[in-house]
Amino acid sequence: MEGAISFNYQGRPLIEKTTIKVPYTKERVFQNEGCFLYMKDAHIKLHSGQDNVEVKKKEAILLRCDTYFLEFLQRQEKDSVEVIAVHLFPDLLKKLYINELPKLIEKQMTNPKTRIVEDEAIIARFIDSLEFYFDNPSLVNEDLLELKIKELVLLLIQTNNVSSVMELINDLYSPRTSQLKKVIELHTFSNLSLEELAKLCHLSLSSFKREFQKVYEETPSKYLSSQRIKKAKELLQSTSLPINEIAYDLGYNDPLYFTRIFKKKEGISPSQFRSTQK
Repeated sequence: MEGAISFNYQGRPLIEKTTIKVPYTKERVFQNEGCFLYMKDAHIKLHSGQDNVEVKKKEAILLRCDTYFLEFLQRQEKDSVEVIAVHLFPDLLKKLYINELPKLIEKQMTNPKTRIVEDEAIIARFIDSLEFYFDNPSLVNEDLLELKIKELVLLLIQTNNVSSVMELINDLYSPRTSQLKKVIELHTFSNLSLEELAKLCHLSLSSFKREFQKVYEETPSKYLSSQRIKKAKELLQSTSLPINEIAYDLGYNDPLYFTRIFKKKEGISPSQFRSTQK
């Protein structure tokens, strides 16, 4: 490898231009990120557990979280080639799009799966804009880098291969949210602590609470309590189940505690509520 120009964002390389001698094989691990790779004048084969893809010069490819081997082929006009990489970090995408991005994902995810970005004109213009900053690195700051990432995503969404963009962003942006939602839907009425729910989501307790607040717009304790009381009212109205059995079904291992929570929320006890429904 002869050299690289890198623009860093919060201590991480965000946009890079790398000059590589060929033939050459390089391992890249995108463990918690995606990557947009543009083969400026490189011809490669990309190998992973799921892919064996050939990417020609002036083509771009979107890589999801995985381990890849990039095999730079000898079929080059020069002894060295340039590759431009734009790293797509989930936390940065969340910062830039807040609630806008999930709506785009939901709208576009019905398209078939693709990986290589084919709209050469759109991508070429974006690469040209990056070249200007590679030539003038003193102009680059984090605000500009944020704009360039947002520009890239918006341009990619307009290409013929929008589904590959949406698939990548969906993989980066929402796996944690999807896992959290799935866990909560399964265990709203389970007798699990917040710590145990967090572990099921592969999150620390503090991260779980933050993610939960983003998804449900209220705290886990408040949401779970309100859902259980709502379900309790339905059961009290539609069944003759004993109060203690309803409590256990809703995830309360102490029926007296359930009664206190219900009375605090509704102003009357579960048995009193049931009698008012007759």
